[in-house]
Amino acid sequence: MELPTLEELPEGYRSGFVVVLGKPNVGKSTLINAFVGQKIAIISPKPQTTRRRLRGILTLPQAQIIFIDTPGIHFPKHKLGEYMVETATRALKDIDLVLFMVDVSQLPTREDEEIARLLISQGPAGKERPAPVILVLNKVDLLRPENEEAHREAYLALGEFQEWLFLSATRGDNRERLLELIIEHLPLGPQYYPPDQVTDQEVRFMAAELIREQALEFLHQEVPHSVAVVVEEFRERREDLTYISATIHVEKTSQKGIVLGREGKMLKRIGTAARKEIELLLGKRVYLELWVKVSKKWRRDEGALRRLGYVLSKKG
Repeated sequence: MELPTLEELPEGYRSGFVVVLGKPNVGKSTLINAFVGQKIAIISPKPQTTRRRLRGILTLPQAQIIFIDTPGIHFPKHKLGEYMVETATRALKDIDLVLFMVDVSQLPTREDEEIARLLISQGPAGKERPAPVILVLNKVDLLRPENEEAHREAYLALGEFQEWLFLSATRGDNRERLLELIIEHLPLGPQYYPPDQVTDQEVRFMAAELIREQALEFLHQEVPHSVAVVVEEFRERREDLTYISATIHVEKTSQKGIVLGREGKMLKRIGTAARKEIELLLGKRVYLELWVKVSKKWRRDEGALRRLGYVLSKKG
């Protein structure tokens, strides 16, 4: 599909790249999914769910917004964590606007302070000045009224922001107002993607993420964070049926037993739930086969990380 020319777009059309930055589990993926109208990023109450940089594309009559979802910035304990933090910080390059998202139901943490320092010290490469920053005080639905002023002022004290607002990404409070602010701060520009495209992610990758989402849902303690999913085969068997074979990688033999469950029941639960999500994504029936493999200490091994797809390109 050909993109419209500038002459074909309405006068004053705006477009740009908006990075959503924040510590783990503040609602970044939930917000982007809500804006684009479908699940392009998996969500879970467990922290550090997002591991890679993702793009969600929202095309409106007056603007096209390319949201960049990032891993939560945290203090890493292994190579995977370092990869995730580097992925998030590199996302600040060549962007037009930053949404600094925080959990306003709690006071700022060291991670929030570190992100604020990053935004102050590092502007997007190739630009004369840093992109504007909107402070998004998310989870206002969980904020106790008596804490509203103190928590708001504590976050505003972290830096200088062009705008700020309270938000509930899950309930929808102030979501339309945030969208208005985003468009106001974008430059005039063309459409970068076809109007019907909502993400730049390949379907194969999205299927792997949907499997990992269900592992996060059903597994507990440290096991979910030790899981990586690789789609080995993705093939159309018939017009109405797609065959997918995927391997769930864990770090320990004991974790493999937990993922399998007694008589394979846990793996079947994960597979059944994941298959339903993938069928919603593809709009057709899916035959899903899952396997479990032990890849010892893969989160701490650079070679293993590359094999599992956690690779930063030289371009960032």
